[in-house]
Amino acid sequence: MNETVLCYLFKEDKCLMLYRNKKENDLNQGKYIGVGGKIEDGETPEVALICEVREETGYFLNGFTKRGEILFQNDEYSEYMHLYTSNTFFGKEIKCDEGDLVWVSIDDILNLNLWEGDKVFLKMLLLDEPFFKIKLNYSNDEFKGWDYI
Repeated sequence: MNETVLCYLFKEDKCLMLYRNKKENDLNQGKYIGVGGKIEDGETPEVALICEVREETGYFLNGFTKRGEILFQNDEYSEYMHLYTSNTFFGKEIKCDEGDLVWVSIDDILNLNLWEGDKVFLKMLLLDEPFFKIKLNYSNDEFKGWDYI
């Protein structure tokens, strides 16, 4: 099972989203997601988070909060994701080789082209729910529902 990290950066009333439009054969092609990636062997989720955010955005995290853990289940694929947010970071934004970085008004996030399952945890984040663990179920990339774990 793949283990990954995902982070949403917030400043003022905006959230940094990554519009995936630059990689070939990208499962996330045409979708908006947070920034993050795979946890490499020997890395902790926190080390992976710091590295992935810096590599994809150019930002250095001063702090972050672990907001949840999410198990993605698809027919032939599963992924365990550690979900973080941060509003304390610095640096100069860079171009990402995976897509376009876009600052989106918090009020507009749920109107973007998102995975249906992402809407579940994004609502939880935006409502400032405490730490949560959920499972998102997909079949052939079609969202089938979710539950707490």
